Amino acid sequence: MSQPISPMTSRQRVLAALRREPVDRTPVCNPTSVATVELMDLADAFFPEANRIPEKMANLAETSYTELGFDTIMPVFSIIQESSALGCKIQWEQKDNWPTVKMREPIWRDVEDIRIPPDLLTHPDTACVTEAIRILRRRHGDEVAIIGKTMGPWSLAYHGFGVEPFLLMALDDPGKTMQVLERLKEVTIAYGLAQIEAGADALTLPDHATGDLVSADYYRRFLKELHAEFAARLPVPIILHICGRTVDRMPYIAETGMAAFHFDSKNRPDESMAAVCGHCALVGNINNPETLFARDPEQVEAEVLANLEAGIHLVGPECAIPLQTSIENLRAIPRAVRAWHSAGGGARCHHHDHSHNNG
Repeated sequence: MSQPISPMTSRQRVLAALRREPVDRTPVCNPTSVATVELMDLADAFFPEANRIPEKMANLAETSYTELGFDTIMPVFSIIQESSALGCKIQWEQKDNWPTVKMREPIWRDVEDIRIPPDLLTHPDTACVTEAIRILRRRHGDEVAIIGKTMGPWSLAYHGFGVEPFLLMALDDPGKTMQVLERLKEVTIAYGLAQIEAGADALTLPDHATGDLVSADYYRRFLKELHAEFAARLPVPIILHICGRTVDRMPYIAETGMAAFHFDSKNRPDESMAAVCGHCALVGNINNPETLFARDPEQVEAEVLANLEAGIHLVGPECAIPLQTSIENLRAIPRAVRAWHSAGGGARCHHHDHSHNNG
């Protein structure tokens, strides 16, 4: 029998799990967004202001820890902060809708069009995040893990060129595509470093090479080395996030040096663990549109258990959750994790038969 581990703070627990070290219990982690309309009401912080005013952003973000009992706070609810600073046109929306980039109005047509503005990090929409991280660090000290978010170059290219034109470029002109990614990677790194300096313990790095748009071979050709470079140049644990069915590229992702991969419910926990082969941690993968949004806490708990039984390192929603998700369903995640560990689950999870899991 291994020795019981003494109680950890949320921050210690998350950082240990991201290093694949022993933890007192599995951390509940939200590397994307758990903002909801209900939480906006509780925090008196609503979209779009909570995406643009640091104090409001911090107030809404900390509900993940204070109201839901997660081990992480993640203040970047959207995927558009740096795209706004790059000059993309943004549809800011209201309380019950995500802000989006107006991709029908692309700002770039060619590599030469890409200009990194000198005010990238001081633009109000990027500075909002770094200031919110500073506020959260002051408020919560070392108690809880604060996770930042810096968008990968594939995602930034979607925003600047439009999804279809960029995917056509990748098909027709791989050389030019690599030049685009090389230019945009500096945004990813600069913004990541700014958030680390502000106090982020780890960074989510969404790079939307999703299973339905991009093959595993494309991932290997275009992104694997870049992602390894991010893991090397950003001095905190990086959580790569890609939506969709991605088990085919998980072996490549596991070789990049990324600390963790945040995976979608389209991938079963057991097959995902087999695919990364112990080379990176996994974060996930409670289903959003069906389970968290439309089902009840019992179904949420069943998915949490499937992840725990498979040995998933950090448990949480698969992606940014629907804004109408109930607080009750979100609170079911940490409750199920604690109950499983209290019942002795942690002791048996690593030599357990995973074959019955259907995720």
